[in-house]
Amino acid sequence: MTANSRCSAAEPPGLETQRREIESLLRECELRAGDSWYVVDRRWFEQWKEFVETGDQNSSSFPGQINNSELFEDLDSYHLKERLVENEDFVLVPAVAWHKLLAWYGMVDNQPPLERKVVDLPSTLKVEVYPVEIFLCLHSNMENVITAQFSRADSIHLIQSAMCEAFSAPEGSECRLWMKSSDSSCERLRNVHTSVLDACLSSGMTVIMEMRNADGTWPSSRPQITRNSVEEQDSYRGQPGVCGLTNLGNTCFMNSALQCLSNTPPLTEYFLQSSYLEELNFTNPLGMKGEIAEAYADVIKQMWSGRHYSVVPRVFKTKVGHFASQFLGYQQHDSQELLSFLLDGLHEDLNRVKNKEYIELRDADGRPDQEVAEEAWRNHRRRNDSVIVDTFHGLFKSTLVCPECHKVSVTFDPFCYLSVPLPVSKERVMEVFFVSLDPYAKPVQHRVVVPKAGKVSDLCAALSEMTDVTPTQMVVADVFNHRFYKIYTADESLSCILDRDDIFVYELSLLEEQPEEQVLLALYLRERSHYRDYGSGGSSYGTSLFGHPLLLNVRRSSCSQEALYNLFLQRLARYVRLPDPSEELEEEEEEEEDEEELYKTQTNGISDDEDDTENPGPSQTQPCCGDASSNNQSDGTAPTELKHTQPALDRVDAGTINGSPSRTEPVCSADTTSTDDPTPSGDSGSNGDTKAGSEPPQPPCETAEEESEENKQEEACSPSPPASEHPAKRRACRKKKKRSLFTIQMVNSNGTTERGAGEGGSAVSFTSQPYVAIDWDPDMKKRFYNENEAEKYVKHASMEVPQQQTTVQLQECIELFTTVETLEEENPWYCPVCKKHQLATKKLDLWSLPEILIIHLKRFSYTKFTREKLDSIVDFPLRDLDFSGFLLRKNVSSEEPPSCYDLIAVSNHYGGLRDGHYTSYAKNKDSGQWYYFDDSKVTYAKEDQIVVSMSTVLHNTILHSLHYTTHYITHTTLTTHSTQHILHTLPTTPLP
Repeated sequence: MTANSRCSAAEPPGLETQRREIESLLRECELRAGDSWYVVDRRWFEQWKEFVETGDQNSSSFPGQINNSELFEDLDSYHLKERLVENEDFVLVPAVAWHKLLAWYGMVDNQPPLERKVVDLPSTLKVEVYPVEIFLCLHSNMENVITAQFSRADSIHLIQSAMCEAFSAPEGSECRLWMKSSDSSCERLRNVHTSVLDACLSSGMTVIMEMRNADGTWPSSRPQITRNSVEEQDSYRGQPGVCGLTNLGNTCFMNSALQCLSNTPPLTEYFLQSSYLEELNFTNPLGMKGEIAEAYADVIKQMWSGRHYSVVPRVFKTKVGHFASQFLGYQQHDSQELLSFLLDGLHEDLNRVKNKEYIELRDADGRPDQEVAEEAWRNHRRRNDSVIVDTFHGLFKSTLVCPECHKVSVTFDPFCYLSVPLPVSKERVMEVFFVSLDPYAKPVQHRVVVPKAGKVSDLCAALSEMTDVTPTQMVVADVFNHRFYKIYTADESLSCILDRDDIFVYELSLLEEQPEEQVLLALYLRERSHYRDYGSGGSSYGTSLFGHPLLLNVRRSSCSQEALYNLFLQRLARYVRLPDPSEELEEEEEEEEDEEELYKTQTNGISDDEDDTENPGPSQTQPCCGDASSNNQSDGTAPTELKHTQPALDRVDAGTINGSPSRTEPVCSADTTSTDDPTPSGDSGSNGDTKAGSEPPQPPCETAEEESEENKQEEACSPSPPASEHPAKRRACRKKKKRSLFTIQMVNSNGTTERGAGEGGSAVSFTSQPYVAIDWDPDMKKRFYNENEAEKYVKHASMEVPQQQTTVQLQECIELFTTVETLEEENPWYCPVCKKHQLATKKLDLWSLPEILIIHLKRFSYTKFTREKLDSIVDFPLRDLDFSGFLLRKNVSSEEPPSCYDLIAVSNHYGGLRDGHYTSYAKNKDSGQWYYFDDSKVTYAKEDQIVVSMSTVLHNTILHSLHYTTHYITHTTLTTHSTQHILHTLPTTPLP
């Protein structure tokens, strides 16, 4: 796409105007039910932001047409990929902003716009990026299945009407619907006026419609009933509590948390004995009108009835989604977050305090800790009194010290669980590929240890110790989809490089010239299609990127066609074969008609003076760019055996580098640092040669006699013959020439859009990073490009060294939790003495512990650019976890629980930041037997199996990105119970 065709509908305004308009719309537009918003690929949007911020219309960061290809599973069905994350994979823009961007930049051909509606869900407005996609069929013909999408706000009646129309149901016929989940269990959709959300319909489920028979009967009361049917489970008798939970679609996080709470004896006994019925609080404005407590009670009673292999917690899931919008739908979530919400919801639904009184909190003001702690606990119980407080709540002591006046503020605050941090290493391990300057050396994969807060220069320094290449000769780049996603500078932070990025480090040649006389050239490889791309209104060939890009440091004086061609051949020598002398690459070139012959004497379609009408081309013996060939040979940038010369640049097509007629003008000269304005894409080239656009000529190595003969032939076939010469005579005038293996094009950073010239034919500025692509004809690529060899790499010895995993004791995490820390700038403390906000020091201490202690290990570390899962192994005891050394209060009454805990349950998370799976271990309160719960599957487990599997979970974690909903950072949860019972809940997932 050239500069003249960047806008498909209208000429865009200035870059600053574009930036202001779009930012204003994104800032001011609010979500309103029924409005349309559009999904845009984040990479394209970030490229556009970078482009408009440069203020340079010719910047290499020009984003090209809107391209959402990375969001689709395939380009045939344009089905959206699963688990895309907002602001990580895509951005949402309002309709008015979308139409502006579309008018300014256009959209890739045949791609549909991703329009999504704003739906009014309980307690929130949300852009429905993923509508519910369900399968529809008739009970009488379940083989005939159709797919349809519905909004979560649509009613079941709308689905029924759509099915009646799709399956041509007789008018007035009586119908009813069933929904079948992934485990083939069926449930009747009785209330057709409820919404898709309330009915718990999710993508992938099937809705079956049956019509009443003529005799008044129904074809089936419950189609395809499985082992979870009432008939089979009436005869089943098993151990109470040993019951699986059906995965409703990414609800393993919920199942894991429920299994842990289900095996917490005091709480489960409370619900099994129906004690909750007397304490339901329907008037608490902070509660859920008792619905969460009732839904949880139903699940517990079914699980502990001993009559079910597995329970489907659909009603419970619906209730949770109603009162906590972050759990709406079926995205992956955090087990610890659900556990926190559930305990809080149960507390408010079961709060024995019906009317909460206002209590003014007092500071310690030098009073004894015992007095202040008792006062704080009394005040807490005056407003919060439930089975959850009785079982799970403890007390912190919080100490704040002003750094200026040294004012000490002491408060005591209740807690429901401990979120303890893990020791964070100050170093990180990075895997990079080193590309040597030696063209015959394969890329080498290295594993280096760098400071976690270091810079790119630290990475180069670490790699220098392994390669003996000075860091100043290295450039680090992120390669994505055969192109450079980002080229880093030495002072950039390593935190912006993710572990999943493909990082390449390139060795650069050491040139004697001044820095301003050198150019860092980014080289892409592209393959031309067999057919011309007429979709953009031009006749240029379509291209696609392939292979690995390269970075080369070259002299500005050596940027001619010939010098670059030779340099590229040398750099690709390992996997690009030169033609044998016996292989003929000659092609016959025919001069064109009068109109095209006339166009050859023009610049950008405007006729030059008569002096320019004769251009036989420079002498073959004339040096290029101040004898660039000799320069290349002297510094080792071109092979001495390659004596390849390039024809005059008036033979190069208009899109290639340096489209000017003079071969001696360099592409990257110090004065003119860009190409001339390219010929519009509708013309094949300034020389009128129809093949020049795809296969620029390449003469062979010639002797002086051959050069002289060719000069004579060029004179005979002069591009500007006398006007009196007959056109047929000119058409018959042919000459032989040698084809080159590839042509050279200037492109933008995406490698897909050719860079256009500046206004009025001025040169393209090289103040930004220059990008060059070499275009291969498919036949030439097949013959001379060894794709298998190009993909080969070797592993450095550092890759074979196993990574050391650190092991920490749980007590170390608790000690780290109780250490002094300084408040962050965004969360200062207001000092009553200084009368201003201060970055005070803060220390948390444990004052009293509950009967059931939940310990949550924060395994996820976040910075501005990165998120990582800490894979340190945490060693924790299964029995006698002693907290007596961490308690400030030493005088514990006999009525209070002791400070030693035994393990009763563990919540596991397998995976990383983007995906994973939850399971749990729990000890049955009746039999004392350990079980492993994996959704609906339940198996026996041993204590030593729990410890081993925990190490496996932490050891085999993979770093990705999930969908998060709150500010918590979680991974592992442990829950403990006094002496006889404890609950440790381990790996949960992170939140943003």
